[in-house]
Amino acid sequence: MQEAEQEKLLSVVVSVYNEEPALPDFYREASQVLTDLDWEYELIFVNDGSQDGSLSILEQLSQRDSRVKVINFSRNFGHEAAMIAGLDYSQGDGVVCMDADLQHPPECLPKITECFEQGYQVINMVRTKNEDAGLIKNITSSAFYRLINAISDVHFEPNASDFFAVDKAAAQVLRTCCREKVRFLRGYVQIIGFRKTTLSYEARARAAGKSKYSLKKLLVFSVNTILCFSNMPLKLGIYAGMFSALMGLAVMVYTLLTRKGAPSGYATIVVLMCFMFAMLFVVIGIIGEYIAILFTELKDRPVYIVSDTRNMIQKKEN
Repeated sequence: MQEAEQEKLLSVVVSVYNEEPALPDFYREASQVLTDLDWEYELIFVNDGSQDGSLSILEQLSQRDSRVKVINFSRNFGHEAAMIAGLDYSQGDGVVCMDADLQHPPECLPKITECFEQGYQVINMVRTKNEDAGLIKNITSSAFYRLINAISDVHFEPNASDFFAVDKAAAQVLRTCCREKVRFLRGYVQIIGFRKTTLSYEARARAAGKSKYSLKKLLVFSVNTILCFSNMPLKLGIYAGMFSALMGLAVMVYTLLTRKGAPSGYATIVVLMCFMFAMLFVVIGIIGEYIAILFTELKDRPVYIVSDTRNMIQKKEN
């Protein structure tokens, strides 16, 4: 029985995009922690179209260590696609997704395996502190989770990150049932069910480089997430119509009470018309965003394209 437990395999999926300075440090720290575990392990690095020397370093690591496996994308497909590819190729009884910049501490891995051994199937990693995040980022992050929880039927753990772990059964659900082209993987991890627990961690300062998410990318990502997990924005048309009707009724009552044929003042009419047209265009824009997501899903293009791999037993379809 003990022998069977020792043969458990932990797959650590690491998304890599222009992380050349951080990779040696990450590999060294992660290997030291993983070697001390009772589990066997594989380090799956997904090179998401890096334009620096990241791939060269990964090739060297894979040649020295057979437990290092590399998935090389044909181009940059994004962080979410990299994590999905790692899940697709993983063979472990437990799968951990994390970043290569050491903001996700490798020293959390023993706690994660302990949770797996206790029977937990989904492990959410929640940040209690982020040394690289400024005041604005912390405020916007908090506001985002408050908003998504307010308008969605699903509850999202505040400050949950792309650092998470799932067992083999939960990983299989993510592989087969959550294949949207516009996705929020950390959200799917929280809604698939199974026996779940939460671990907290303090995000370190970034080992090297800077965040790959610009303000524009974060905004697009947030909008897509809201549209994927809530249909509340579509109902804004109803609320806007009701509000416009009340405004029209108020103007009518005002006209009757003042016994004039029209509202006094050209400016009043212009302001009302501009306001109602603005609401109309906002609603049309929201509908357009939903249609754009539907169009992306209908095209059914691959989530990622693999150029080549290192130390992989078999390729899987994406």
